[in-house]
Amino acid sequence: MNFITKILVAFSLLFSLTNANSQAYQDAYKYGQFLQMLERFYVDSVNTKTIVENAIINELKELDPHSTYISSEDVKKMNEPLQGNFEGIGISFNILKDTLFVITPIPGGPSEKVGILAGDRILLVDNENIAGVGLTNEDVFSLLRGEKGTKVKVSIKRRSVTNLLDFVITRDKIPINSLDAAYQIDKGIGYIKLNRFSLTTMDEFSRAAIELKQQGVSNLILDLTGNAGGYLDVAAALSEQFLDDEQLIVYTEGLNSLRKEYLASARGLFKEGNLIILIDEGSASASEIVSGAVQDWDRGIIIGRRSFGKGLVQRQLELPDGSMIRLTTAKYYTPSGRLIQKPYENGVEEYQQEIYSRYRNGEFISRDSINFPDSLKYKTLINQRIVFGGGGIMPDIFVPIDTSFYTDYYSELIRKGILNQFVLEYVDKNRKHLNLEFPDFDKFKNDFLISNELIEKLVKQAEKEGLPLNEEEVDISKDRISLTLKAYIARDLWSTSEFYEIINVVDRNLQKAIEVMKDWETYRKNLLN
Repeated sequence: MNFITKILVAFSLLFSLTNANSQAYQDAYKYGQFLQMLERFYVDSVNTKTIVENAIINELKELDPHSTYISSEDVKKMNEPLQGNFEGIGISFNILKDTLFVITPIPGGPSEKVGILAGDRILLVDNENIAGVGLTNEDVFSLLRGEKGTKVKVSIKRRSVTNLLDFVITRDKIPINSLDAAYQIDKGIGYIKLNRFSLTTMDEFSRAAIELKQQGVSNLILDLTGNAGGYLDVAAALSEQFLDDEQLIVYTEGLNSLRKEYLASARGLFKEGNLIILIDEGSASASEIVSGAVQDWDRGIIIGRRSFGKGLVQRQLELPDGSMIRLTTAKYYTPSGRLIQKPYENGVEEYQQEIYSRYRNGEFISRDSINFPDSLKYKTLINQRIVFGGGGIMPDIFVPIDTSFYTDYYSELIRKGILNQFVLEYVDKNRKHLNLEFPDFDKFKNDFLISNELIEKLVKQAEKEGLPLNEEEVDISKDRISLTLKAYIARDLWSTSEFYEIINVVDRNLQKAIEVMKDWETYRKNLLN
C-alpha cells in the first residue's frame, strides 16, 4: 500500500461516520485527488509524504498554539517522560572528555544489580570501543536502551582497578522520576517538588507523603515551579489529596466535547493541615489545575508569580503511518469557572513571546505591572475572595524574581555545562575522601564548605573552556556559584532531592512559604478569609 493509498484510506476511516455530502468529506476527497494528480502528472518527482506533513503542520499552527503534529519517529520519545519509564540499563550519565561517565546507577535498576558504581567509565559496549569517538547522547541511547530482557555487555574502567571490568546487564524498565525532591524542611513542614505529571506521579507522591507523615509532618509546601504539566487525570488525582469529598477539581468543555467534571473523593493524604503551592511562569497546564482548584476552594495559599496560562485539553489521534496529531478538543475551567488559557488570537509567534513580554513589562519584578480587566474577575467558592482568569493563576502572595546574583558569567558557566563538568571531575577524583569525611548528607550540608581555592580552579577551568575571567561578575555571582557547586556535589553523591535541599536555602518562593507557614494564622486571616 503506497503512501497516497494510505492517506485515502485514512480519509475514508476518518469520515466513515460523516455524511458523504458534508463539507469535511468533500474537502478530504478533494485533497486526496490533488495528491494523486501530483503523483501521476507533475513534471518532476515529488515527496508526497512531506507535502502532507507540511500541510498538517501548517494548518495546526493556524488553529491554536498547542495542536501539533508528531512524526512517527518522535512518538516514542515524546511518550517516555509521561509514561514514566523506558527500557534500558538504568544509569544517570554524562559524557566527560569524550568518555561515557556514570554519574549514578538508578537504585534498583539493572546496572546497580550487577555492581556498576558511580564514577565508572564505560569504554566498550558489546566489545566495540565508544571512548574518544565523538560520542553523543543519542549514541548512548541507541547503544544502551533496548527491549526489556535483552542483554548488553559493557566494559568498565574503574579508579584503583588496573584491568577493565566486564559486566553483562539485562535491560529492564527504568523509571523516569517526576518527583525531584521530598524532605522535612522544618518541624512539621514537608516539602515536595514535582517536575511533571506522569503515570508514576501519584505513586511517587504517595510514597513521599507517607514517609513525611511518619516523620511528623502535617503541613505541606508543594513546589510546582517550572512544572509544565502532563496528564489531566493525574492532576485531578493529586488535587483530591487536598480537597474534600465531592468538591469539583476541574471541568472540561468544547464544541464537540460534552462537559466533563472531575470530583475529589474521600481519599487523600493531606486533606488536613496547612497547604502552600509554589508556582511561577513555568508552571502550566496540570500545575494550573491543581493550584487553581486549591485557590478556588480556599484550601491553601498560592505563592510565587503568575503561571503560564495553558488551559487547553489535547487528545492524541494516531495517523496510519504511526505519526500522531495532538489536537485541542476542549478547554478546562477551574471550579469557579475561570478559563486559565491565555489569549492566542494574534498567532503562534506572539503567543510564544508572551512570557518575554511579561518580563519586559516588569511583571516578574512587580505585581503592580499586571492589570486584569473586571470581566476576568471571579470569586472563590468558600470565602468569596477575588481571583482572576484569562491568563494563568495569579498567586495570593507575589514574590519577585531574584536577579541579584545573575551575571552573564554565571549564566555561561551553567549554560555551557562548565560547572557541571567541573563537579563531575571533582567528585570522581575525591569520591572516596568525601564519603569518608561526610558519611551522611546532614553532615555534608552542615560542614562542607566551598573554598576560595575550589572557586579559583573552576575559574581556570572555565578559561580553558573558552569563558574568559570577568572579576566583577565573579564577585557578584560568587556566593551563588559556591552554593550551586555545593548543590551539584550533593546531587552527585546522593540524589536530586539533596541538590534541592542545598539550593533551596536561597529560593525566594520557598523562603516566603516557610515564613507564611510559621505565621499561618496571620496570613490565613488576611488571605483566605
